[in-house]
Amino acid sequence: MIEASGWSIAGSYYESCNCQAVCPCRRLNGVPGGDSTYGLCQFILSWQIEKGRAEGTNLADRQIVMAGFYNDAEPDKPWSIKLFIDDAAEPEPYRQLTRIFLGRAGGNMPFTANIATILDVERARISLTHEPGRETIRVGDLGGSAVARRADYDGSVSCGIPGHDHPGTEYMASLSVNSGPLQWDYEERCGFATDFHYFG
Repeated sequence: MIEASGWSIAGSYYESCNCQAVCPCRRLNGVPGGDSTYGLCQFILSWQIEKGRAEGTNLADRQIVMAGFYNDAEPDKPWSIKLFIDDAAEPEPYRQLTRIFLGRAGGNMPFTANIATILDVERARISLTHEPGRETIRVGDLGGSAVARRADYDGSVSCGIPGHDHPGTEYMASLSVNSGPLQWDYEERCGFATDFHYFG
């Protein structure tokens, strides 16, 4: 159920998946992308919220990670995901962030419509570095990602998750996840960094 309420969050974004860089899902120089490299996309996404508020609750300085997968062969490419929320979040920020990142708060987060299976929502010790060229994700001992180097592409790159109005930088990166049904470990795959602003 989507609940209407005023909210806004903004900050930095970094993701990695098992596609070859440049990820074929990206929009390059304004040209839409297509299917993933291997037909099965396994991903880890991260948001560092620098400023944010929902229903009077301060959401600044919180960190969010989503890990999951989808199969290009399935109609509408439904996502199966786990959502990890900063373990420093108090109960009300935790509730609001869960609502927002599962798409229950509406707003300009169309990617949440892809979420078909929620494997879990849990608190986690999240450590994010979103400095250009040094991006990392770490979720306790459950997984993460680290940039290796910039990908060999000089054009404009954008991704639908932070929004195509937020072009960013494509990287070569490693990623690993070890959490229940989410199990993978890759080197020399793709990463992408930019900023974001969601609101509803």
